Amino acid sequence: MQETHESSNRRIVKNTLALYVRMLVITIVSLYTSRVVLQELGVEDYGIYNVIGGIVVLFTVINNAMVISTQRFLNYDLGREDIEGAQKDFSTSVVIYIGLSLFVVFIAETIGLLFVNKWLNIPQDRFADAQWVYQFTILATVFNILRAPYNAAIIAYERMTIYAIFSIFEAVFKLAIAFLLTYSSYKLISYSLYITVISFITFLFFYAYCRVKIPITRFVKGNGMDRYKKLLSFSGWSLLGSSANLAASQGINIILNLFFGVAVNAAMGIANQVNSAIYSFVSNFQTAFNPQIIKSYANGDYEYFKNLILRTSKFSYYLLFIIALPVFVCINDILQVWLGQVPEYTVNFCRLMLLFLLVDAIQGPLWVSAQANGNIKNYQILMSSIIVSNIPITCILLALFKVPELALIVKVCVNVTAATARVFYLRKLYSFPARRYLFEVVLKCFAISLVPILFTCASQFLIPNWGITKLLTVVAISIAASIASIYFLGLSGEEKSFIRSIIKK
Repeated sequence: MQETHESSNRRIVKNTLALYVRMLVITIVSLYTSRVVLQELGVEDYGIYNVIGGIVVLFTVINNAMVISTQRFLNYDLGREDIEGAQKDFSTSVVIYIGLSLFVVFIAETIGLLFVNKWLNIPQDRFADAQWVYQFTILATVFNILRAPYNAAIIAYERMTIYAIFSIFEAVFKLAIAFLLTYSSYKLISYSLYITVISFITFLFFYAYCRVKIPITRFVKGNGMDRYKKLLSFSGWSLLGSSANLAASQGINIILNLFFGVAVNAAMGIANQVNSAIYSFVSNFQTAFNPQIIKSYANGDYEYFKNLILRTSKFSYYLLFIIALPVFVCINDILQVWLGQVPEYTVNFCRLMLLFLLVDAIQGPLWVSAQANGNIKNYQILMSSIIVSNIPITCILLALFKVPELALIVKVCVNVTAATARVFYLRKLYSFPARRYLFEVVLKCFAISLVPILFTCASQFLIPNWGITKLLTVVAISIAASIASIYFLGLSGEEKSFIRSIIKK
């Protein structure tokens, strides 16, 4: 079993690197693409495209829950080496996705279309173009939904390099069509059409690769109602959790708007952008680990399962901390360089959001391990109740004190409460080692944070104000101190040896 574990660890490292390359390339290409598209479309058309796209995305929250369900069952089947079961679960999910795409089309063409026609604020001379954009966006969404089970199969087989390559091709294609807009007379409609074509081509790439390389993606009939009920039940409870997170996130924005107006919403929007950019470093890492967590549970290797959760929790925190600390300390300078004019409350919002992310990173694997068991009804009810509680608490505190930062302070505190509840719930579910988690993960993460915080804060105050040179110097000192602290204080002897062997290769 030891050789299997070592092989799994090396595959995780390889997959993590592939996902990081994917993230870096896509981020750079996407940022430049956004700039080109904005220049070609203009502010008004760019706004129309984004607001209409946002409406359709709202209908895909069910799809997100279904993706979680499909990945869980495929990972579980493969962990038990039940290829036939994996093929049946995949075929069942394909039928569900087809039904889901038809449902999205129905809702989009009724409720969504009514909203676009009656309530959306679109200039009259752009209304006809907006209708075309809406229809193309629906079609692109359908292709993305149909692609989801093949995407899940690639991740379940841990073919992250292929996943990264396809994603990079998609980003490059989008950059190419941005340049094609120069030669188009109807830029907004053309852009929507091009995006739809790219969605279709990407779907074909995923479909063709899976049909040739992944045997479980060959469709089989007669899978029985039990499989449909199993997948739909799991995705239904996942939907409860997704809806709770969406309600909590959007609820804070609405509450801040009601109490303080759009200026505070602008600060919150910037904080959310910082949140998305930084957390992508950890989400890629956890994506590489997640299949192994569920597979080890499925094949009964519970000791490796628990060790993997502890190690992933710890490393997730380490990776995020290396990036989050210099951003936390230097956020004012970073925002000045990035934005020039920084809205009020943005600095404090960003810092509180970073604290939220650090708590989120350390408990991410706990959420995946709860999925491994398959019975998530009570878990989702408990977690959803805790997460949604931040809405009434925030309303009460803002009514009493009128301090915008309280909204994110509550968000952080609720996340800590959710993390604590997860540990106790999992201890009852499968004897999760809560004491080991406290000492080997939580306290160790706290310990490795102290020295880099001291070095970073001292360098921020002691180094003269050299502008961008000072910013880069403080960031370099912070990252170096964090890496040194993690290596010498945060890693076991076995982990150090493993990292040294990876670096040598």
